[in-house]
Amino acid sequence: MGTVYEAAETGPVRRRVALKIVRAGLNSREVLARFALERQALALMNHEGIAKVYHAGETDAREPYFAMELVHGLPITEYCDSQRLTAKQRLQLFITVCHAVQHAHQKGVIHRDLKPSNILVTEQDGVAQPKIIDFGIAKALSPQLADSTLVSRLGQPLGTAMYMSPEQADSSGLDVDTRTDIYSLGVILFELLVGEPPIAPNGEAVHIFMARLAARRTEPPMPSSKLNTMGTGREAIAFARRTDPDSLRRQLRGDLDWIALKALDPDRSRRYDSAAAFAADIARHLANEPIAARAPSTPYRIRKFILRHRIAAPVTALALLAIATSASFAVAGMVRARRAEQVASNEAAAALSVTDFLVRLFEAPADGEVPGNQLTARQLLDRGARRASRDLANQPLLQGRILHTVGKAYTALGLYDEARNQLNDALAARVRTHGPVSLPVAETEVALGDAATSHGEFNAADAHYARAMTIRESLLGRDHPLVARVAYGLGALRWHQDRLDESEAAYRRALAIDERPGGDSTEMARDLMGLAVLEVQRKRYAQAETLMKRSIDVQARHLGPDHLALAPALNNLGALYWMMGRYGDALPLYERVRKTFERTLDPSHPDIAAVYNNLAETYWKLGRFDEAEPLFRRSLAIKESRLSPGHSSLAITLHSMADMLRDQGRLGDAEAAYRRALDIRVRAYGPANANVVETSTALASLLRASGRTREADSLVARFAAKR
Repeated sequence: MGTVYEAAETGPVRRRVALKIVRAGLNSREVLARFALERQALALMNHEGIAKVYHAGETDAREPYFAMELVHGLPITEYCDSQRLTAKQRLQLFITVCHAVQHAHQKGVIHRDLKPSNILVTEQDGVAQPKIIDFGIAKALSPQLADSTLVSRLGQPLGTAMYMSPEQADSSGLDVDTRTDIYSLGVILFELLVGEPPIAPNGEAVHIFMARLAARRTEPPMPSSKLNTMGTGREAIAFARRTDPDSLRRQLRGDLDWIALKALDPDRSRRYDSAAAFAADIARHLANEPIAARAPSTPYRIRKFILRHRIAAPVTALALLAIATSASFAVAGMVRARRAEQVASNEAAAALSVTDFLVRLFEAPADGEVPGNQLTARQLLDRGARRASRDLANQPLLQGRILHTVGKAYTALGLYDEARNQLNDALAARVRTHGPVSLPVAETEVALGDAATSHGEFNAADAHYARAMTIRESLLGRDHPLVARVAYGLGALRWHQDRLDESEAAYRRALAIDERPGGDSTEMARDLMGLAVLEVQRKRYAQAETLMKRSIDVQARHLGPDHLALAPALNNLGALYWMMGRYGDALPLYERVRKTFERTLDPSHPDIAAVYNNLAETYWKLGRFDEAEPLFRRSLAIKESRLSPGHSSLAITLHSMADMLRDQGRLGDAEAAYRRALDIRVRAYGPANANVVETSTALASLLRASGRTREADSLVARFAAKR
């Protein structure tokens, strides 16, 4: 509606100004009213974040004008990118914009066209200073502006589509309040963090996009999710923020996701009620304090407490504790209706006690520890186990919950003996508190089954899963997701026992339950991967590849393409390619998993041993023996230190290493490895088993190659008779 010139003011103050004048031919009543409103609105405001009006008047041709502060700056998004500001620096700059908008709202002015080009950033004494400009379509709330207030004509909403709130896009935009500016600020924040607005027309006509917006059919994505969909563009976005894509996604995930979604909620009643509240929540995030945009759960508050006080426990251990504790709360709350009120009271008290216990755990050193020393995950768990056993003996409800959490954490670290000890104590405490047929008891039975399966104690695992299944089916019915969790555990156990038909039945039962809610969940992806591994065992490689890729796609959609939880799935796909003879395809997958595990797991974790074994087998097949042998031996050493002596996984490494030694002509070393692998497999599976046949056949071939035909024939006859 106007033209802006750079002009020189000659008196009484000599300075350069921006001179805004009604464009020739546009001096209609509506334009003049808007021009007057903008001039009066700017005159009311006095904030360093809003361009100032110096004076106003009319030209000789009776064209109104006003002279305002001249801002030499860039739109806020361009400025941040040109200076390569970090995400934190962008948030700090954005807070100052929110304060300026809050000032306008307090003066009774809604901007209605907030966008990057209307927020220019200049530098004053080397400090970035945003300036909001162009209040040309502002809406007045103040009585001081009431005479000049003008509304949009029906069917002609004013503003910029990509930054417009749903209510502003709705027909005339009559019903807007200060929260329309909150939505626009949310879009700008999203663009500052991710490099693109959350939603855009993307090829459709603007009026169609506006109709979808007005109908509230444009659910904005989370910033971290949007980043994952940007393909190769993520590198440039991260570079402009002085980081890499993975690090940027981690910065966005969590608080900033929730903050952005609250500001962009299509329902304005759920948005921040003021720009000041928006700024305050970002400030809380920067100070590692709990934010208002997400529910203040106990684990979340504990994590914020630890970040503020910089206790140096590994974040992974803390996250595991928090997740397991939260899951325990959820399961413990699923009780019969007649006990609901009492249980709620008990849970509230227990939640407070858990908070106090964990905060004390991180605050004070244990006996014999040097104050100020950094904690490892193992030390943190050991400390928690000692204190829970000692300090909570008279609080079985709390003791059971804490020891269950600690036991699951030990399992995740591959410390199976320690896990079993803590989980058994947790089980005893929970039986005392809840009775033998209760959901908390079933939860710990499942955890014990998982630990026993991983350690190779298959009979013990079988008993734990059976008890858990009986309890959950009796209390929840046969089709509950928690029943599916037990079925999956049984499927994995039966696979380790080489009882493939039973394994498939268990996995399919879990899948049938997990597919029902929406047909696309991480639980469903877990079940698909279990079935895929079965197909590999049966040498049905095409079916296995289809299942694995489907599982990986589902996980990547829910977790992001670089999530830690994808590593085991990628490892399985690499193993499949290896079995298909596609060693060149397997190798990069294994190396990717190796880097992830070495970065995140203890050096002696069994999962690292597994990927070392897989890499060694691949290098052997590629004829790179010097690289293969050290990996085989490192894998074997880790397994021997962490697994039971008869664990079938030891035989996998021994057999493959023997194959490599045989190919090198080191027949004596190969024979010793074959014999040890054969002994383990016979004890694990019995003599009439395909794995036993595999190793006995390989050993017999080796004996014949050494001229020991009689021994070879005897060995073959021994196991042939058992089949």
